[in-house]
Amino acid sequence: MMYFHLNSESVPLLFFFINGLIFSALLIKKGFQEDSKAALWLGLFVFLCSLYLCPWMCGHAKWYFAEPYRQILFYVPTMQVLLLGPVIFFYTKSLLQSDFRLTGRQYLHLFPAAAYLVYSLVVFITDKLVLQKPFFYADGRDKDLADWYQQLGWLSMITYAVLSIRLYNRYRKLVVDAVSFADSVKFEWVKRYLVAFVLMQLCMGVFLFLYPEWGSFSNKWWYYLLFSILSFYIALQGYVNVHQVNFELEPIVKAENENTNQEAANSATSEKTANETEEKNSGLNFAEWKQKISTVIEAEQLYENPRLSLTDLAEKLQTNPTTVSKAINNCFEMNFNDFINQYRVEAVKKMLTKGLHQKQTLLGIAYDAGFNSKTTFNRAFKKNTGLAPKEFLEKMNKE
Repeated sequence: MMYFHLNSESVPLLFFFINGLIFSALLIKKGFQEDSKAALWLGLFVFLCSLYLCPWMCGHAKWYFAEPYRQILFYVPTMQVLLLGPVIFFYTKSLLQSDFRLTGRQYLHLFPAAAYLVYSLVVFITDKLVLQKPFFYADGRDKDLADWYQQLGWLSMITYAVLSIRLYNRYRKLVVDAVSFADSVKFEWVKRYLVAFVLMQLCMGVFLFLYPEWGSFSNKWWYYLLFSILSFYIALQGYVNVHQVNFELEPIVKAENENTNQEAANSATSEKTANETEEKNSGLNFAEWKQKISTVIEAEQLYENPRLSLTDLAEKLQTNPTTVSKAINNCFEMNFNDFINQYRVEAVKKMLTKGLHQKQTLLGIAYDAGFNSKTTFNRAFKKNTGLAPKEFLEKMNKE
């Protein structure tokens, strides 16, 4: 029977450790069954979080005072603090980029963690196979708990938290230029787990400040309990929130970059000259495209499609999403989401004027116009008219 001293410090961490392993297995299974890269990355993250607890959980269970358990803790590098950051970043990428694959230079993100694994292997070979006596471990202290390693890991996780937040903010901004149902895109989960991950780093920062020596078991236990709770939250909620973006944003990324470069080039000119220069450089006749876009949307009532995307409109116009995005931004001075919702609001107003609200509900009319939720309808209607739908209806009845 495995030696494990059960007490008030080891049992709570053991609970989260076991649950982490279970959810890790469930996520990895889900990833293979549903061909979900996001589930696989999250499964790996949860697994690493469970391993991260090992030295403290086993330490409070008296492993450091018993052989061969002490040797296991010394020579098995369970605390992969340089890997946690890159994995959560790749998880974010896999959620927001449906075609994300780990290739090329992206492998460099894994280099620090790989270097530490090589270091751990060198320590094991030197102490156990070559010298057959402690050399690296002559001080009797676990290398995973070295101050420099924990501090470096903390900086790594902060860096990847920032990179993940920047990626999230970028895609949240871009989605309004890609689809007409931006409010229904599942970005809320990305925001929630990033907040949890940031809280992990804040907790670690506080404990590093209060107790700089990381190997102090009595002082760091509360940090590991908080880390366990946050990682368990990510595992539990992540299992039911593995939603990848199911439309392509890269054409919009390209358009955004081109527009940014163009704006920088025209910053010293007047607005009229800037528009003329942009139109000349892009080769677009914006007046012509304005008419084309308006005609096809009104003639085919494309706005009634609740899943209408920029790509769909581009296909109708027999062009590419980048061209349509530029034309809408320049001709109508709004993003694609607001542009289509404007048509939907006008359609609702026409139906209300015809008295259709006497035959069906206001929400039913909104759905017929292309809205896919009450919240989106209310927000878009008030943004375009200055009034809530019911207020608009009351005002119309009085007139």
